[in-house]
Amino acid sequence: MNLSLMKVPKRYLIVILTFISTCVCYIERVGFSIAYTVAADKAGVNQSSKGTILSTFYYGYACSQVPGGWAAQRIGGRKVLLLSFVLWSSTCFLVPLDPNRVFLLVLARLLVGVAQGFIFPSIHTVLAQWVPPHERSRSVSLTTSGMYLGAAMGMLALPSLVKFKGPQSVFVAEAALGAMWSLLWFKYASDPPRSEHPKATAAGFGESLLPLKGNQKTKMENGGSASRTAKIPWKKILLSLPVWAIVVNNFTFHYALYVLMNWLPTYFEQGLQLSLQEMGSSKMLPYLNMFVFSNIGGVVADHLITKRIMSVTKTRKFLNTIGFIVASLALMALPLFRTSSGAVFCSSLALGFLALGRAGFAVNHMDIAPRYAGIVMGVSNTAGTLAGIIGVDMTGKLLEAATTASSDLSSPESWRVVFFIPGLLCILSSFIFLIFSTGERIFD
Repeated sequence: MNLSLMKVPKRYLIVILTFISTCVCYIERVGFSIAYTVAADKAGVNQSSKGTILSTFYYGYACSQVPGGWAAQRIGGRKVLLLSFVLWSSTCFLVPLDPNRVFLLVLARLLVGVAQGFIFPSIHTVLAQWVPPHERSRSVSLTTSGMYLGAAMGMLALPSLVKFKGPQSVFVAEAALGAMWSLLWFKYASDPPRSEHPKATAAGFGESLLPLKGNQKTKMENGGSASRTAKIPWKKILLSLPVWAIVVNNFTFHYALYVLMNWLPTYFEQGLQLSLQEMGSSKMLPYLNMFVFSNIGGVVADHLITKRIMSVTKTRKFLNTIGFIVASLALMALPLFRTSSGAVFCSSLALGFLALGRAGFAVNHMDIAPRYAGIVMGVSNTAGTLAGIIGVDMTGKLLEAATTASSDLSSPESWRVVFFIPGLLCILSSFIFLIFSTGERIFD
């Protein structure tokens, strides 16, 4: 194995490992949703209480986004990423899945959320260091597509694991996956080698993006030196309209994603009266579609930019707009379909085009602020996490109200508002990105 890995350029190995990391993280998230839903239904937990427990993860996740970006900037994304994996997989292994032990479950989900909150800012810091600008779209798209492949694999395999081995077995399996990835990352990941080419610095990747300790001197092309500090331009970041365009779209993307990820199992089982077990592989198609469309978006974006068909700015806006508008139409149409195939098609279309849109807003961090990609990602992902808290919890309350009004969730009216809200958000946020975003570098 070592001989074959030596032939692979190191940056490709780093991208593959970050891809696997997001895949494992989303197996964990989908796995908890599936295992907890089964355990909670057996214990007679109501929909509102389920929504509260399912959303607890995102409170912890929100708290650690910006600190995660800061830590990755100061300590290094590689180390922070390893630490976060060790923390969340250890928590999964040690905590029992018992819906009646609410305090322990809430505490565990908060801890897992905090630990996983460091992951994406760290990944963006690592990729900004390793990946040259002309490969960024497909590298980020491949890495983030691991989320969707992980969700698809979780939806396919974990219901059977729950059925035959019980809900607790999901926690053990997830902890094992986290531990195995940690060993791979510890063995094969490293910081980028010292750059000998001034062009690397100008392009915004390589050693120029490694953490700085205090005042460090950097060699200039003319042989002189300049003092740099690791000071982060917080005010400029927080007042930047292009940053806010990313933030708004990140919020919308994750609102739609987290609502579907956490409530699709309930929609299939109670809204459409279908068994997840009997649906077979069709239940994983929405996430598989995200995996495919995310990578299509990345390849198309890099092609448009490198062939000079479109500027970076126009490319980001084009893909973001197409992705979000199609997704909004699919989301609003979802409750109209009352068959398994119709619901799977609509949710697949919605999630697939949302993933395509990531080649717009989600890569834009590195365009506008390669040195501070982890920081901007932390700010942006905090908004995405708030979307998870608001969307998942509010959906539970909407469904509880619908249950009170009509005694069950099998009517399309019970679900209409649930899917209309993210559909409307997609339209609004795509217009904000069209008006305020840019592909130019605005932070040194």
